[in-house]
Amino acid sequence: MQNYHNFIGIDIGKFTFVVSIHAHKDVKEYNNDGQGIEEFLACYKDILPQSFCILETTGGYELTLLYTLCNKKIAVHRADTRKVKSFIKSYGSSAKTDKLDAKALARYGFERQNILKPFEPQSARILDLFAFVQRRSDLKQMIVAEKNRLKAPNASVVKESCEQMITTLNEQINTITDKIKKLVDLDSILKQKMDMLKTIPGVGGVTAFQLVVLLPELGTLDRRKIAALAGVAPISNDSGKYSGYRRTGYGRGGIKPILFLSAMAARNSKSSLHDFYNRLIVAGKKKMVALTALMRKILVIANAKLKDLAFEADQIESTKEVA
Repeated sequence: MQNYHNFIGIDIGKFTFVVSIHAHKDVKEYNNDGQGIEEFLACYKDILPQSFCILETTGGYELTLLYTLCNKKIAVHRADTRKVKSFIKSYGSSAKTDKLDAKALARYGFERQNILKPFEPQSARILDLFAFVQRRSDLKQMIVAEKNRLKAPNASVVKESCEQMITTLNEQINTITDKIKKLVDLDSILKQKMDMLKTIPGVGGVTAFQLVVLLPELGTLDRRKIAALAGVAPISNDSGKYSGYRRTGYGRGGIKPILFLSAMAARNSKSSLHDFYNRLIVAGKKKMVALTALMRKILVIANAKLKDLAFEADQIESTKEVA
């Protein structure tokens, strides 16, 4: 068992993250970007190698810091939000601020250190892949913005400029996509996962690497938890005899659009997923409800396939050890 000298709680938001060391009063805040992460690493460089960092899953906003810590060989645990909330409530505390949450995470790490497992990235190249996937997403959003400008009144004045920008952005996206493919080809485990995901109707190469990078829990959770994490699980809205319309939660940023495009492709395919969608429509479900159900179906299938892949890998390793 690892002997940690310090336990660092990190509460992460969209724009900033707050850091607290267990049994210390000082709490520091950094911007949740490359510069802020570098400042954090520099400030705590003397203690991080012997520390255990604890952070929560926060809609994907934690991924850059999480992968950076892993890349630096610093032990970090990605805590289950519900377990942390229950831990905080067990102390009778109802107050909530970023500073208090960071302190609670540090205390959670200290008290549960014997049962908390450090997060293990699925590839040594995951930080680079994550950066490329994020950049590709940013470029796609820029293209949408340029296309919207073309639809604006008096767009003819800037039409040539917008079209040139769209061409340039598409070239950049193709370049980054090629780099992602090359990185994946260098990693046999990632390549196996991607090849497995591409066997699902509606899931192409781009969707496969986005899911693998942005949803590293895929294949490690049960179907309900992975659906909730992605924001495609129906949330009950019942009280007494009242049965309200169910909606899905928000989920991790960037996952729903990926699954939506996959569901659209699967709906138009000649597959069992196409039949699944049609059965829902015939049963009277709204098209958007049926598509959401199809998104969830795709995710559950992907989760099961990667879980089976991991099981097969463990079996092979066990056989080698016995031999």
